[in-house]
Amino acid sequence: MSIDYLMTLVVYSSVNIILASSLNVLVGFAGQVSLGHAAFFGIGAYTSAIFTVKFGWSYWWALPMAVLLGGIIGFLLGLPALRVKEDFLVLATIGINFVVVAIFNYIPFFGGPYGIVGLPRPGFGNYRFNTFTYAFYSFIVCVAVLIFIRYISKVYVKMGFDALRENESAAESIGVSTARYKIYAFSIAGALAGLAGNLWAHYMGVIFPDNFSFGVSIGIITMVVIGGIGTIIGPVIGAIIITLLPEMLRVIENFRMLVYGIIIILTMMYLPDGLVSLFKKRSV
Repeated sequence: MSIDYLMTLVVYSSVNIILASSLNVLVGFAGQVSLGHAAFFGIGAYTSAIFTVKFGWSYWWALPMAVLLGGIIGFLLGLPALRVKEDFLVLATIGINFVVVAIFNYIPFFGGPYGIVGLPRPGFGNYRFNTFTYAFYSFIVCVAVLIFIRYISKVYVKMGFDALRENESAAESIGVSTARYKIYAFSIAGALAGLAGNLWAHYMGVIFPDNFSFGVSIGIITMVVIGGIGTIIGPVIGAIIITLLPEMLRVIENFRMLVYGIIIILTMMYLPDGLVSLFKKRSV
């Protein structure tokens, strides 16, 4: 197993941890169901690709634009979420995912089905990040994101998220502005997913609309549920398992996806609170 392969797994794991943790802010902390999170992932990736490839911007200037636009789209999606709840909100987020992928596919400016190629690696001066330094960079960004999520889970915002998740009507009756906290949740989740899109796109060097399909959204929420929804460490565990498990099962290539699916089903059946509950049970 080469060092480049291991470093690639570090990058994939870091990106997936950021994605799962960002969705956890929305679903786990604020109780807002979303099945279209790959849309924000794609918006971050395409924003960074367009600014660097088409406009010739530096990676370091395109990075905040990917985060900012992800947050803005999250904010805009949070507005209709003020009017719809639960099942309708799920349908709205699925619809957003399909609309975003359709825009990438059918508008020539976004490269159509052939996507955008030639995304540069970040660097300083004439130095470009190689696989090892990119893995280290993505790991540092991932840790910073987890520290940020830990922070927002502890400060006063968590109080609003808790009230919103447990009982929205009761929260409003005691004066909690649930609309404001919904906007917070969608904006933060969108911005962090945009950051993940930036990291992933510039590592791969090429992006296609299918990279951000509805199936990808299902994969992201699977990470959150398997790891442990509403916790900080749960999505980290889920993201690492979902990233590494298919690679570990390559020795049984023909049955790899079958075993992978069975493991996921059994985990969800017998550990409804996620893998993180194993540690809680042991600590009792």
